[in-house]
Amino acid sequence: MNKPRILLADDHRIVLDGLRGLLSGEFDLVGVVSDGREMIEACRRLRPDVVVADVSMPLLNGVDAARILRDDGSRSRIVFLTMHSDLDYAARALEAGASGYVLKHAASDELVTAIHEVLAGRKYLSPALRTPAVLELLAGGRPHTRQTIHLTARQIEVLQLLAEGRSAKEIGGILNVSSRTVEFHKYKMMDELGVHSSAELVQYAIRHGLVSV
Repeated sequence: MNKPRILLADDHRIVLDGLRGLLSGEFDLVGVVSDGREMIEACRRLRPDVVVADVSMPLLNGVDAARILRDDGSRSRIVFLTMHSDLDYAARALEAGASGYVLKHAASDELVTAIHEVLAGRKYLSPALRTPAVLELLAGGRPHTRQTIHLTARQIEVLQLLAEGRSAKEIGGILNVSSRTVEFHKYKMMDELGVHSSAELVQYAIRHGLVSV
């Protein structure tokens, strides 16, 4: 019987080493990546059964990478393993199509349990986060308090890189577009969100959970 295929996505080597030791006996570890853009490329290429990913990663955070894969129609299930215990992060992850959300300070066997749950077609959430509002979202409902903000996948990519302090030229090089195109996306987002400077744009994005830093 073939082992379930797992892709790991985290930018901390010590975490990845620990995950290899925890999962390699029971699962087939098909790849390891360290940022959100690599996660998307590897998931499209390798088609793992489950992606175990961090929320905060460079170039593109895990939640927005998950959203892009969901919009692609990816069948890989995504389990976030993260230090972010804020309920809004969990809600964002579930909205983006994640099947599981596990806190890094949980016992190691909780991650294995979460992987088995999502492989069985169920969803998993760390017990500390199981509030009525998040459980409603887990069951397929909609959050009552979260503000709906419509940004494109490319705008989210630009926004994440701006939040990391990169210049328009650097962002253009990473995304293979011109710096003018980057500026276009930036000013479009500023208009959409009602802010008036790059600093305000990044502050707004962090405050509303649109990017991870």
